[in-house]
Amino acid sequence: MKSWQEDLLTSAIQAGGELEIFSSIEAAAHALGFEYCAYGFRAPVPLTNPKTVLLNNYPQQWRERYEKAGYLQTDPTVLHARKSQTPLVWDDRMFASARDLWEEARSFGLRVGWAQSSLDGVGVGGMLTLARSGEPLTQVELDCKEHQLRWLVHTAHMSLARVLKAKQPEHDICLTFRELEILKWTADGKSSQEIADILAVSKNTVDFHVKNAVAKMQTANKTAATVRAAMLGLLN
Repeated sequence: MKSWQEDLLTSAIQAGGELEIFSSIEAAAHALGFEYCAYGFRAPVPLTNPKTVLLNNYPQQWRERYEKAGYLQTDPTVLHARKSQTPLVWDDRMFASARDLWEEARSFGLRVGWAQSSLDGVGVGGMLTLARSGEPLTQVELDCKEHQLRWLVHTAHMSLARVLKAKQPEHDICLTFRELEILKWTADGKSSQEIADILAVSKNTVDFHVKNAVAKMQTANKTAATVRAAMLGLLN
């Protein structure tokens, strides 16, 4: 007999798209005693306004209100997730700086919640939130379900981020070995002439590859191209 974790992982991996995967996550959340669940995906670029994708089974009116009010920019749980992967439990103190959001969420039945973020090696961030309208979360319940919660967070991020990341335009960028090599040295602060000396090629050759990399990354200069390539994990 497969374990709870194996069943979840298998269904998530075999699912065809993000909605099917989310359905598996939702079912697991229900099994853990939560009515609602949400997954937020945050791409690493563009740096000034990273693309965010939200999947949830919250009441439709609350979804519309959350978007219209621009709560994504001020939601304390989201701000926490960008800085820490420590799990959090919703409470008055957490929402002290966003009383309107907290009161409105509670009016839609989102009164008890738990969340944890994930960040992979290429700068892709995600946060899984589990919520319900009734029974408060106790430390005993959290301790009892700690392993399942951590597994659910990991599975949600691994499966959903994989699918959502593949839909981002930057996913198709393909740099040559030499272009990557030169951008790595650029990231280390080397000038074009210094890179030419290190690689035993001419400066014109280095500049040629830099120009190609800049064009492929759709950036204005080699610094921006290097930053974007690093954020996308291409230089790892």
